[in-house]
Amino acid sequence: MKSIFLTAAFCCGLTGAALAEGWHTSPWGPEDELGAANLITPESVLAASKLVKTGKTYNLGIEVSKTTPAFSPRSMSITVLQPNQITTEGLGTNGMTYNDDIFMGWLGIGPQIDGLGHIGIKHTYYNGFAGAEVAKADGLAKLGLEKLPPIVTRGVLLDMAAFYGQDIVEEGTPYTREDIISAAEAQGVELKKGDVVLFHSGWLNLLDGENPDHERYVKVEPGLGISGAEYLAEVGVVAAGADTWGLEAVPFEKGSDGVFAVHQILIPQNGIYILENMDTRELAKDKAYEFMFVLGVTRMKGAVQMMINPTAIR
Repeated sequence: MKSIFLTAAFCCGLTGAALAEGWHTSPWGPEDELGAANLITPESVLAASKLVKTGKTYNLGIEVSKTTPAFSPRSMSITVLQPNQITTEGLGTNGMTYNDDIFMGWLGIGPQIDGLGHIGIKHTYYNGFAGAEVAKADGLAKLGLEKLPPIVTRGVLLDMAAFYGQDIVEEGTPYTREDIISAAEAQGVELKKGDVVLFHSGWLNLLDGENPDHERYVKVEPGLGISGAEYLAEVGVVAAGADTWGLEAVPFEKGSDGVFAVHQILIPQNGIYILENMDTRELAKDKAYEFMFVLGVTRMKGAVQMMINPTAIR
């Protein structure tokens, strides 16, 4: 996988080489650290609540374990301890016992949100913040996820597997502007400002069964293309997510600007959050194309990414 990225960077150069002056200027002011989350208002939350018709809820986060395939070198493990209890029958005369767990790993593993401090262009991040003022060894000084308010808004699922007529969309397939518009029209939905848009490709099916294909799952993927990302930015979405590990098409598009160009379009250029490894299968099965999306992110100061389990309610 590393060779794919290095080749793309060598041949094409990184995104940003031909960016217009002032590309990083935020419409919400020079101190803004929320990006597209500014689009969530009390009025938009009330509108999203009116989408709930059945009360059915959907877990959008996949189960996470030490075997969850992840972008290298990310990994995780849990150690369970029984502090001060090993040589006793418990604490106090009532014999109270308990288990605690220690998490060791990366926060950007499994179902995750990429915050605005995750991706930059030549060490310039969202709203023009320089890398030196953003990234500190003990956490982000700017753009940390602790600043993110609850994301409660209209969610839209685009079933790209159904659109292409495939059980699992072929790796490297980019969802173009035209594809997204056509898929939405076929489902009878319209993308709107402030939406969270999720793409279903069937890619998570690779992890099912007795012989899951972890290697293929995390080496390549179908996903959002460059023109598709530009279109979502024009619409004004809050976040874009998918049932894949990296949202965008890998191998990268031919003629693209290089390594993870879609991430650069969404995060530093437009302040749009990215959601990865979202379990969209039940939504696709129920043809639940429009729903209330709810996400509260753990407020860990200075965090770049965070494991999440958003909820869709229809």
